[in-house]
Amino acid sequence: MKTKSAKTPKVNVITLGCSKNTVDSEVMMAQLKANEFDVKHENDAHKADIVIINTCGFIDNAKEESINTILEYAEAKNQGKIEKLIVTGCLSHRYKEDLETNIPEVDAWFGTLELPQLLRSVGADYKHELLGERLQTTPKHYAYVKISEGCNRPCSFCAIPLMRGKHVSKPIEQLVKEVKGLVTNGTKEIMLIAQDATSYGIDLYGERNLAELMKRLSDVDGLEWMRLHYVYPSQFPLDVLDVMAERSNICNYLDMPIQHITDRVLKSMRRGITKKRTLELVQEIRARVPGIAMRTTMLVGHPGEEEEDVAEMLEALAQMKFERLGVFTYSHEDNTFAHTLPDTLTQEQKQDRANRVMEQQMDISYGFNQSLVGTTQRVLFDRIEDDSFVGRTQYDSPEVDNEVWVPINQNYVRMGDFADVKITEASHYDLKGEL
Repeated sequence: MKTKSAKTPKVNVITLGCSKNTVDSEVMMAQLKANEFDVKHENDAHKADIVIINTCGFIDNAKEESINTILEYAEAKNQGKIEKLIVTGCLSHRYKEDLETNIPEVDAWFGTLELPQLLRSVGADYKHELLGERLQTTPKHYAYVKISEGCNRPCSFCAIPLMRGKHVSKPIEQLVKEVKGLVTNGTKEIMLIAQDATSYGIDLYGERNLAELMKRLSDVDGLEWMRLHYVYPSQFPLDVLDVMAERSNICNYLDMPIQHITDRVLKSMRRGITKKRTLELVQEIRARVPGIAMRTTMLVGHPGEEEEDVAEMLEALAQMKFERLGVFTYSHEDNTFAHTLPDTLTQEQKQDRANRVMEQQMDISYGFNQSLVGTTQRVLFDRIEDDSFVGRTQYDSPEVDNEVWVPINQNYVRMGDFADVKITEASHYDLKGEL
């Protein structure tokens, strides 16, 4: 008897934007695989039938990258290289109607919370039993764990609530199960991420419950490192610091975007905090978790920001000495509160202010890195590059922070393993050492 087997659909998933999008893509890929699709991540050699682009819509540069990527694959579809093009994520969620009209090559557009509908569009079913399961796109030894979705904060410049909705926490039990699954699969380090990690648990437990979550996850056998990202400074839960100080597998690392420092701009940004409270909070964090490395993000060029605000920001940053820092220039976003304010600065003026912040930060980062010379640090190794093993200390998160370079000559370590490294040299953004 002759049988005819159906062709297995090949899917290439493209992820743009932040680590939260990375998690969304990994969940989507697990669903596709469970539906017997042949799915790869960012692999053009895969010769996919279907391309799914998970877009970012946070700031102008991210939107431009997303649109350029869509246009690139739209052209590939016109040339017959792919059969179907699907777009999802933040940009699609926010600008679907305009994009549908201008890029007709795209077969379907979906928002950030429409995974079941996306799956149906390619003939797949949403598998509820796959709760928390993902196909990792990161190296297997580290993973991002999204503890909540959406945000209730009223920040004037931010369109995230328009794209991701209201704050919704994942239950502790669900997250513990997810992390246990990751660790069983070889994950040694997790990064807790959210739009607003500070508010974790309010909707489920009636109180901020981030400290309890961290305790429960820290108890997972085999989890060697955990680090905390994207905590909001206003109403920061101080009991988190006690957990960090007492648990050896929680890294002395905290990512807390403060965005600005002057009272006038913080009020205009609707951040719910003052300069005095910000300085006190940073001081308290450092006192309660000795040796902590802190990362922050600043936003320059917000409507109404004056040169004296920038000067005050630089002075305060010199005082707080964040070990790691990133800076964005303000982007005028439709339907945000700040969009009603006049955006009078040119992009060149905004970029000049950002450059001044980063120039000062180079010296701060250099000073911290120099303090590590001569010490022995536990390093998790991520990759091999330029005849060196490349890894990170507990003070550095993947992709955004500093790295440790160990020459391959006379050294050996497996990727995904920890090793003790004596730091021998330090530059502004990287360290060198020997096993």
